[in-house]
Order: sequence, then structure tokens, then C-alpha cells
Amino acid sequence: MIKLIIILFFALTFETIGVISLKKGLVTLESPKSYQPAEILKLVGRGVTNKYVVLGVFFEAIFFVGLLMMMKMGEVSFVWPLTSLTFVFSTVAAKFYLHEGVSVVRWLGVVLIMCGAGLITYSEKAKERELQPTPSLQDGRL
Repeated sequence: MIKLIIILFFALTFETIGVISLKKGLVTLESPKSYQPAEILKLVGRGVTNKYVVLGVFFEAIFFVGLLMMMKMGEVSFVWPLTSLTFVFSTVAAKFYLHEGVSVVRWLGVVLIMCGAGLITYSEKAKERELQPTPSLQDGRL
């Protein structure tokens, strides 16, 4: 499980860098004048040439590779909820890197996400303990 947790940490870090980069890039893009296909294509063109948008997509792709690795290693009911920790990482980055205002209610949400991740990790540890063979008198051990 330690290998999975290490991959999770790096994947969440890449996800956070991706989200922050996308935000930085997207706020610099001019909004379309209308929602006609030509205007949307111009917006997409500006997006794919914006270094922050491209960097954000790159880091999101790395996160996805990490997610695939974790899904192969563990159960979906364990891995997928732990990816919610990206909300914790992103909120911290938004507060201290983008200087966004984060209300007390949002911080409470972050704490609840962390508690949920802790419960999921605890449940995995408890499951591992249940699967370990118990000593018996037949083995000559107690």
C-alpha cells in the first residue's frame, strides 16, 4: 500500500500543478464575442497556443497516468475516493499561490475531505488485518 500512497501523492501534486496552470492560462484568454463555431475555434486556437493551458493539460495527463497505475494496483472503492484529496491540494495552492480568498466554510469542506480520506485509508488497513492469517493451535503458535 505504501507504493500506492507514494504514487497518489505525486499524482495529486501533478493534478494540482495542472489545475493551477490551467487557471492561469484560461484567465488570460479573451472570451468569445459570440458562441458561433468560428469564434469557438478561435478560442480553442488561443488555448492550444497558451503555454499555461498546454502545461496544465500536460500535468493533467501525467495525473491520469498515475491514476491508471493506482487503479491497477488497488480497488476502485479505495483509490478513487482518495483522489478527492486533489481538492485539498488545489485549495491550498489556490490560497497561497493564486491568492484566492478561501472562506471558513470551504476550509471546513477541506477538513471533511481529509477526514473521509482518513476513513478510507483506515478501512483499507482494517481489511488488510482481516486478511492476515491468524495464529492457531494447529500451527503450534498462539
